[in-house]
Amino acid sequence: MRFILFTQFMIVSAVACLASCKAIETPVKTYSAYSSSACKVPDLPDIDRLPVIKELPNPFLGLNGKIIKSKKDWACRRSEIGAQAQAYELGAKPTAPETVKAELQGENLVVTVADKGKSISFTAKITYPKAGKAPYPAVIGMGGSWINNEELAKQGVAVIQFPNNDIAEQLNGSSRGKGKFFELYGADHSAGALMAWAWGVSRLIDGLEKTPSSQINSNRLGITGCSRNGKGALVAGAFDERIRLTIPQESGSGGSASWRLSDDQKASGQNVQTLAQIVTENVWFSDSFKRFGQSANSLPFDHHSLMGMLAPRGLLVIENTSMEWLGNRSAYTASLAAREIWRAQGIEGNFGFSQLGGHNHCQLPAAQVPEVNAFVQKFLLDDSKANTVIFKSDQEFKFDKDAWISWKTPNLH
Repeated sequence: MRFILFTQFMIVSAVACLASCKAIETPVKTYSAYSSSACKVPDLPDIDRLPVIKELPNPFLGLNGKIIKSKKDWACRRSEIGAQAQAYELGAKPTAPETVKAELQGENLVVTVADKGKSISFTAKITYPKAGKAPYPAVIGMGGSWINNEELAKQGVAVIQFPNNDIAEQLNGSSRGKGKFFELYGADHSAGALMAWAWGVSRLIDGLEKTPSSQINSNRLGITGCSRNGKGALVAGAFDERIRLTIPQESGSGGSASWRLSDDQKASGQNVQTLAQIVTENVWFSDSFKRFGQSANSLPFDHHSLMGMLAPRGLLVIENTSMEWLGNRSAYTASLAAREIWRAQGIEGNFGFSQLGGHNHCQLPAAQVPEVNAFVQKFLLDDSKANTVIFKSDQEFKFDKDAWISWKTPNLH
């Protein structure tokens, strides 16, 4: 009964908004050029017209008020979530620019992007493995990789260091509008640093595709990052389908944790980063996102759905139970909800979650190395026998399903 009432409420809200809600600057026309769906997203309501949703929003409920039924429907639903994330949280991702050129200089790939009469260049360092065979699969490190690069090299996987701070600064709140992305698109562009980085990663991939001499297989790419850069890795993976595997490491709030659940964890007396705090700390999100500072329950999506944008591709979430600030319980519960999106498509093994404490921030424990290796083998080395059915934590978190998930997981055919 609760589910029926919730669905009816969303149908009424969606219909009413299509008729009368004030539209915001909808990024549907600038949505990632690499979306597999040609789905048209309707105008989205202004923040003041968004309904309060205390539970984790239903990722399977379309903006038309209907529950999706097929994998094809998921491709369209993915576009809707992406448009909402851009409109309310991340800012718009510009479409592919007019020109992208790349030149290999030693082990550095210099990428030059030109658009609307302006141009910028950035350099990504490639570390090649001694094992394996060219063209090599590669993991892009958002500001670097902390998932044991020696192990990647042993498997014949290159590591590419993406200079995210060069693309968009993230020193503190004064970094808004600074960096090469904003030199190209203007300091007042709606994108926060995370989306600016995602745009830059897409341009890096463009450059790799145009430069066979790089000896990188652009069809076998993963991305990772830790902490704030883990948030960026998740967003980059969500908004470019050419990335086969995404491994956000200890990304916490704004990454694998849920805004709603982090608020709940904070309310229980724990020291957890929340939406209200994060928008005052740095410029990772669009400037308008601060309007949700006291109303995270008004967001029409949450980060279980943002993680779900990667489905059916590979996602391995690495978290740290010792880091309360990251929202350890929040990330655990949000990942349980996100896993349902892969389950709905019969590919639960493409989603993994591993949470282990007792170590420093961004230090990958030895026990998690085989899990990373398994996902690399499956998605970058095409080893179909790799076991990627992973969901574990070294801490028992109480999960009140009735409080957070009022929806059912469909069987998408």
